[in-house]
Amino acid sequence: MKVLIVGSGGREHAIAWSVSKSPKVEKIYCAPGNAGIAELAECVEIGAMEFEKLADFAEENKIDLTIIGMDDPLVGGIVDVFEARGLKVFGPRKNAAILEGSKAFSKDLMKKYNIPTAAYENFDDPEKALAYLRTEAKFPIVLKADGLALGKGVLICADLSEAEAGVREIMEDKKFGSAGNTMVVEEFMTGREVSVLSFVDGKTIKTMTSAQDHKRALDGDKGLNTGGMGTFSPSPFYTEEVDEFCKKYIYQATVDAMAAEGRPFKGIIFFGLMLTQEGPKVLEYNARFGDPEAQVVLPRMKNDIVEVMEACVEGTLDKVDLQFEDNAAVCVVLASDGYPVHYEKEIPMYGFENFKDKEGYYCFHAGTKKKDGQIVTNGGRVVGITAKGENLKEARKNAYEATEWITFANKYMRHDIGKAIDEAE
Repeated sequence: MKVLIVGSGGREHAIAWSVSKSPKVEKIYCAPGNAGIAELAECVEIGAMEFEKLADFAEENKIDLTIIGMDDPLVGGIVDVFEARGLKVFGPRKNAAILEGSKAFSKDLMKKYNIPTAAYENFDDPEKALAYLRTEAKFPIVLKADGLALGKGVLICADLSEAEAGVREIMEDKKFGSAGNTMVVEEFMTGREVSVLSFVDGKTIKTMTSAQDHKRALDGDKGLNTGGMGTFSPSPFYTEEVDEFCKKYIYQATVDAMAAEGRPFKGIIFFGLMLTQEGPKVLEYNARFGDPEAQVVLPRMKNDIVEVMEACVEGTLDKVDLQFEDNAAVCVVLASDGYPVHYEKEIPMYGFENFKDKEGYYCFHAGTKKKDGQIVTNGGRVVGITAKGENLKEARKNAYEATEWITFANKYMRHDIGKAIDEAE
């Protein structure tokens, strides 16, 4: 088979690594890719939002399966473009990717189908949002830009003055662009956050192993929200009891709700869960693998990813026995100092050879490129260092040791990824 992967981050590198292990695959392309992906795939200079060019490429090169890694092209309708040309593609259509593309849509869906989530109100008029916040809101409260905002369009407001500033930022100053045309005001939930990824074929859902992400830039969960500074899998807080509850009231219920709405979902549903005192509730849905969650979940998956994805496309997922290793993985993101605000790029990187033939250690590239034959930094999150271990403590120790193997001048990382592991004991 020939496979095309669309995207350029750490998630796409993890997908490319998984695809490269499939005996069914002889050639991988990635558009646009990065310096790490280039070791597994032929990188093609086509942007992820250039749908027609990507479909032309898939036709001309007789691609057997295209995998869409990123949210923007999915929400923009890339799958519809490929399907219209009779090309096999993994990911939800535009009318199903709205599950991630509009927080207002997903909240209304959960309300309609009794899927547990935080209480909320949707607003498309800033004055009405302000009136609600001044008269009915309980603080702290959460404001969410409706559309895609690189994982950053969520503000937690401690009091009314912060909330008023937040409405201005999202709806009037349009800090997150058109994502802020509509805004969700949501009750603030407390508890542990857990991420569960799943494969879906329109009717059947198979969940993957759990993970837990660290979004804040600085140690101690301080600083600005980022795309994710590290993650670990499995989550010690995702117990069998939690799993049973979610299977009963959240996972299948979401797949059935989308089908009932005439929006059958095929691809990956990422469930962002909050384990509250009243039980698990949905914080958010994503319509694709998480980044960096993919970097800890995929190395633990036993199945051939291409077979599972084909089963999702063909509607035969019920015949797949999805299995994961009985171990753990931790990913620590090496970022450019100053991320997520201002940081330098094109800084030379060294040490990649340390990962060659090291079983259970991975360096997934996120923001890298080659310049004059040298790998240099090309983004805020530069690489994700993942290591496996028999348990979470061993995986964390291994991952932090491996962070020393890569060097670049403005390297920055958090030193407390997986600190919750100690609290779980």
